[in-house]
Order: sequence, then C-alpha cells, then structure tokens
Amino acid sequence: MTEDDGDGVTARYYEAGGERVLTFERDGRTAALAQNSEGYAMVTVRPDPDGDELERYYGFDMALDHAAERLGVHVADLPVPDEAADMGM
Repeated sequence: MTEDDGDGVTARYYEAGGERVLTFERDGRTAALAQNSEGYAMVTVRPDPDGDELERYYGFDMALDHAAERLGVHVADLPVPDEAADMGM
C-alpha cells in the first residue's frame, strides 16, 4: 500500500522476507522502518529497506520520530498506512 500526505512525503507498507516494512520518501531522502512479520520485535530504522540498521526502538512512535528527522519533517507529517499502525512492541 502506498500513501501520499500531499506535502511531498510518500509512505509505502509491505511485507517481504519475513519482515513488515514501512518506507518513507521525500525529496530524494528516504527512511525505512522494519519489524519481523510476527510483529513482536523492536522496530529498526534504516536509511532504506535494504540498508544497514541505524537504530532499534521498542516504540513505533520513537521510530517514526527518527524517520521524520531523516526526512526533515514533523512526525505528524508522516502518512502511516493503517496496516502499519500497530508496529512496535
């Protein structure tokens, strides 16, 4: 699923390779959040879906804050698809 907030931030949620992945893109900047498919592990933040882990968080809100910082937007500006709303522990 792909969502655009109308302010230039595009979000995409999908499941692949045993992970739930939420990516954000804005003006060439990217951030990816990933969690195992079972949905009970910490959320990792990566520069992109295949990138190395930058940080791990227990809470989804903290991971979103990190993603927003990478994109240079407020966390409220990140469109979170319904399927990803329950990420985090």
